[in-house]
Amino acid sequence: MIDYAALSDTELLQMATQNDRLAEEALAERYLRLVRICARPLFLAGGDSEDLIQEGMFGLLSAIRQFSPSAGSSFHTFAEHCIRMRLLSAVKSASRLKHYPLNDGMSLDLLSEDPSLPLSTTSEIFQRSTEDLVLARESKEELYHIFAQCLSKMESQVLELYLDGLSYREIAQQLGKGEKAIDNAVQRIRRKLARNLNLGDISMG
Repeated sequence: MIDYAALSDTELLQMATQNDRLAEEALAERYLRLVRICARPLFLAGGDSEDLIQEGMFGLLSAIRQFSPSAGSSFHTFAEHCIRMRLLSAVKSASRLKHYPLNDGMSLDLLSEDPSLPLSTTSEIFQRSTEDLVLARESKEELYHIFAQCLSKMESQVLELYLDGLSYREIAQQLGKGEKAIDNAVQRIRRKLARNLNLGDISMG
């Protein structure tokens, strides 16, 4: 019996191209955390978690089926691009349909980048419009300051691990808490960020 978990990305990709669905599933499971990392900022900014994960998984499956080693990039890089583009497409579609929960907010993806950069230079992939939602004068240091004021120590820890793509169970194990406590913390984080960010500067929806 094949131990798919022990195979490399390259081996799984080769098997997937030969219609080995178990290899495809193993690769999708391996990159689930990347899907979470790409989708979770949107969820915290107002999207639906399950819908976004599903869209991200569609992007990942597309990457698995379309990847070519001759393209000159790693599968990880290609997969991340496909996942983010799929999420961007979902955001744009939601905007056209005026279905705001997916896109009516500022992306917390900003937190994962260099905090010394101004917000005006960051990616627009998770936002309706960076210019519409964030004033150029705002810096990431100011955002960190806002978050430090409105989140407890535990909530800050949960936020960091959550944006790193860990599951509730993994976060609970690391922090020595129950999964329900982690879920409650994530919901509090969403409410606190929406309540504490100045609506005149940054819209959380």
